[in-house]
Amino acid sequence: MIDHARNVVAPPARLDSHSSFLLRQWPYFVMLALALFGVAYTSVTRQGMTTYWVLLAPIFGAISVAAGWREADDAEAKWRLLRTQALHWGAVLAAMLLVFIGDVSRMMNTDASALTVLTVLALGSFTAGVHADAWRVSLVGVILALGVPAIAWLEESTLMILLVVVVLLAIAAMVFLRDRRPQPG
Repeated sequence: MIDHARNVVAPPARLDSHSSFLLRQWPYFVMLALALFGVAYTSVTRQGMTTYWVLLAPIFGAISVAAGWREADDAEAKWRLLRTQALHWGAVLAAMLLVFIGDVSRMMNTDASALTVLTVLALGSFTAGVHADAWRVSLVGVILALGVPAIAWLEESTLMILLVVVVLLAIAAMVFLRDRRPQPG
Protein backbone atom coordinates (compact mmCIF):
# COMPACT_ATOMS: atom_id res chain seq x y z
CA MET A 1 0.00 0.00 0.00
CA ILE A 2 1.35 3.41 -1.01
CA ASP A 3 1.23 6.21 1.51
CA HIS A 4 -0.09 9.23 -0.37
CA ALA A 5 0.01 11.42 2.71
CA ARG A 6 3.76 11.99 2.30
CA ASN A 7 3.27 13.48 -1.17
CA VAL A 8 0.91 16.19 0.05
CA VAL A 9 2.58 19.55 0.37
CA ALA A 10 1.99 21.19 3.71
CA PRO A 11 0.02 24.40 3.56
CA PRO A 12 2.08 27.56 4.03
CA ALA A 13 2.29 28.84 7.54
CA ARG A 14 -0.37 31.44 8.25
CA LEU A 15 0.72 34.95 8.99
CA ASP A 16 0.22 36.02 12.53
CA SER A 17 -2.98 37.93 13.15
CA HIS A 18 -1.32 41.38 13.27
CA SER A 19 0.47 40.96 9.95
CA SER A 20 -2.65 39.55 8.36
CA PHE A 21 -4.69 42.48 9.66
CA LEU A 22 -2.17 45.00 8.31
CA LEU A 23 -2.11 43.30 4.91
CA ARG A 24 -5.91 43.43 4.64
CA GLN A 25 -6.19 47.04 5.82
CA TRP A 26 -3.18 48.61 4.06
CA PRO A 27 -5.16 50.85 1.68
CA TYR A 28 -6.86 52.59 4.60
CA PHE A 29 -3.57 53.08 6.44
CA VAL A 30 -2.17 54.55 3.22
CA MET A 31 -5.11 56.98 3.07
CA LEU A 32 -4.44 58.12 6.63
CA ALA A 33 -0.69 58.34 6.14
CA LEU A 34 -0.96 60.37 2.92
CA ALA A 35 -3.40 62.85 4.43
CA LEU A 36 -1.43 63.29 7.65
CA PHE A 37 1.83 63.60 5.72
CA GLY A 38 0.32 66.47 3.73
CA VAL A 39 -0.65 68.36 6.88
CA ALA A 40 2.68 67.66 8.58
CA TYR A 41 4.74 68.69 5.56
CA THR A 42 2.72 71.87 5.11
CA SER A 43 3.09 72.68 8.80
CA VAL A 44 6.86 72.19 8.79
CA THR A 45 7.72 73.86 5.48
CA ARG A 46 5.02 76.55 5.55
CA GLN A 47 4.48 75.96 1.83
CA GLY A 48 1.21 75.19 0.16
CA MET A 49 1.08 71.87 -1.64
CA THR A 50 -1.79 72.32 -4.06
CA THR A 51 -0.63 69.58 -6.42
CA TYR A 52 -0.21 67.08 -3.60
CA TRP A 53 -3.72 67.68 -2.26
CA VAL A 54 -5.24 67.60 -5.75
CA LEU A 55 -3.60 64.21 -6.41
CA LEU A 56 -5.00 62.77 -3.18
CA ALA A 57 -8.62 63.02 -4.36
CA PRO A 58 -8.24 60.50 -7.23
CA ILE A 59 -6.14 58.20 -5.01
CA PHE A 60 -8.82 58.25 -2.32
CA GLY A 61 -11.44 57.77 -5.04
CA ALA A 62 -9.67 54.70 -6.41
CA ILE A 63 -9.42 53.19 -2.92
CA SER A 64 -13.12 53.92 -2.34
CA VAL A 65 -14.07 52.22 -5.60
CA ALA A 66 -11.89 49.20 -4.78
CA ALA A 67 -13.45 48.95 -1.31
CA GLY A 68 -17.00 49.12 -2.69
CA TRP A 69 -16.34 46.85 -5.67
CA ARG A 70 -16.74 43.67 -3.60
CA GLU A 71 -20.13 44.86 -2.37
CA ALA A 72 -21.43 45.56 -5.89
CA ASP A 73 -23.47 42.54 -6.94
CA ASP A 74 -23.68 42.93 -10.71
CA ALA A 75 -22.43 44.99 -13.64
CA GLU A 76 -25.10 47.65 -13.12
CA ALA A 77 -24.13 48.10 -9.46
CA LYS A 78 -20.46 48.33 -10.40
CA TRP A 79 -21.21 50.93 -13.09
CA ARG A 80 -23.28 52.93 -10.58
CA LEU A 81 -20.42 52.71 -8.07
CA LEU A 82 -17.93 54.02 -10.64
CA ARG A 83 -20.26 56.82 -11.71
CA THR A 84 -21.19 57.98 -8.21
CA GLN A 85 -17.63 57.81 -6.91
CA ALA A 86 -16.30 59.74 -9.93
CA LEU A 87 -18.89 62.47 -9.37
CA HIS A 88 -18.33 62.44 -5.63
CA TRP A 89 -14.55 62.75 -5.79
CA GLY A 90 -14.85 65.28 -8.59
CA ALA A 91 -16.91 67.44 -6.21
CA VAL A 92 -14.33 66.93 -3.45
CA LEU A 93 -11.59 67.94 -5.88
CA ALA A 94 -13.56 71.06 -6.86
CA ALA A 95 -13.98 72.01 -3.19
CA MET A 96 -10.23 71.59 -2.66
CA LEU A 97 -9.46 73.76 -5.65
CA LEU A 98 -11.74 76.47 -4.27
CA VAL A 99 -9.51 76.62 -1.19
CA PHE A 100 -6.47 77.17 -3.40
CA ILE A 101 -7.96 79.93 -5.58
CA GLY A 102 -5.83 83.05 -5.26
CA ASP A 103 -8.33 85.22 -3.40
CA VAL A 104 -9.20 82.49 -0.91
CA SER A 105 -5.63 81.29 -0.34
CA ARG A 106 -4.43 84.84 0.36
CA MET A 107 -6.92 85.05 3.23
CA MET A 108 -5.58 81.90 4.92
CA ASN A 109 -2.12 80.90 5.99
CA THR A 110 -0.73 77.53 4.86
CA ASP A 111 -1.72 75.78 8.10
CA ALA A 112 -5.32 76.93 7.80
CA SER A 113 -5.56 75.89 4.16
CA ALA A 114 -4.07 72.46 4.94
CA LEU A 115 -6.57 71.91 7.76
CA THR A 116 -9.41 73.11 5.53
CA VAL A 117 -8.42 70.70 2.78
CA LEU A 118 -8.06 67.92 5.36
CA THR A 119 -11.60 68.69 6.53
CA VAL A 120 -12.88 68.47 2.94
CA LEU A 121 -10.97 65.20 2.49
CA ALA A 122 -12.42 63.84 5.75
CA LEU A 123 -15.96 64.68 4.72
CA GLY A 124 -15.33 63.29 1.24
CA SER A 125 -13.96 60.05 2.65
CA PHE A 126 -16.82 59.60 5.07
CA THR A 127 -19.54 60.17 2.48
CA ALA A 128 -17.70 58.11 -0.16
CA GLY A 129 -17.66 55.18 2.26
CA VAL A 130 -21.38 55.61 2.90
CA HIS A 131 -22.18 55.66 -0.83
CA ALA A 132 -19.83 52.77 -1.66
CA ASP A 133 -21.02 50.70 1.30
CA ALA A 134 -17.38 50.61 2.49
CA TRP A 135 -17.35 51.27 6.22
CA ARG A 136 -13.56 51.33 6.40
CA VAL A 137 -13.42 54.32 4.04
CA SER A 138 -15.99 56.05 6.25
CA LEU A 139 -13.86 55.22 9.29
CA VAL A 140 -10.87 56.87 7.60
CA GLY A 141 -13.05 59.95 7.16
CA VAL A 142 -14.01 59.95 10.84
CA ILE A 143 -10.37 59.56 11.91
CA LEU A 144 -9.30 62.39 9.60
CA ALA A 145 -12.11 64.58 10.93
CA LEU A 146 -11.04 63.89 14.52
CA GLY A 147 -7.49 64.68 13.48
CA VAL A 148 -8.36 68.22 12.36
CA PRO A 149 -8.96 69.69 15.84
CA ALA A 150 -6.21 67.49 17.29
CA ILE A 151 -3.68 68.82 14.78
CA ALA A 152 -4.82 72.40 15.37
CA TRP A 153 -4.48 71.92 19.13
CA LEU A 154 -1.02 70.37 18.76
CA GLU A 155 0.16 73.25 16.58
CA GLU A 156 -1.10 75.79 19.10
CA SER A 157 0.17 73.87 22.11
CA THR A 158 3.57 72.73 20.88
CA LEU A 159 5.49 75.14 23.11
CA MET A 160 3.43 74.17 26.17
CA ILE A 161 3.89 70.46 25.45
CA LEU A 162 7.64 70.98 25.04
CA LEU A 163 7.79 72.87 28.34
CA VAL A 164 5.93 70.07 30.16
CA VAL A 165 8.26 67.44 28.66
CA VAL A 166 11.36 69.43 29.68
CA VAL A 167 10.07 69.86 33.24
CA LEU A 168 9.24 66.14 33.50
CA LEU A 169 12.69 65.22 32.17
CA ALA A 170 14.34 67.59 34.68
CA ILE A 171 12.38 66.03 37.55
CA ALA A 172 13.25 62.52 36.34
CA ALA A 173 16.94 63.49 36.05
CA MET A 174 16.96 64.88 39.60
CA VAL A 175 15.34 61.74 40.98
CA PHE A 176 17.71 59.51 39.01
CA LEU A 177 20.81 61.47 40.05
CA ARG A 178 19.68 61.60 43.70
CA ASP A 179 19.33 57.82 43.76
CA ARG A 180 22.77 57.34 42.21
CA ARG A 181 24.60 59.55 44.72
CA PRO A 182 26.70 57.58 47.15
CA GLN A 183 25.07 57.38 50.56
CA PRO A 184 27.17 58.55 53.54
CA GLY A 185 28.01 56.12 56.20
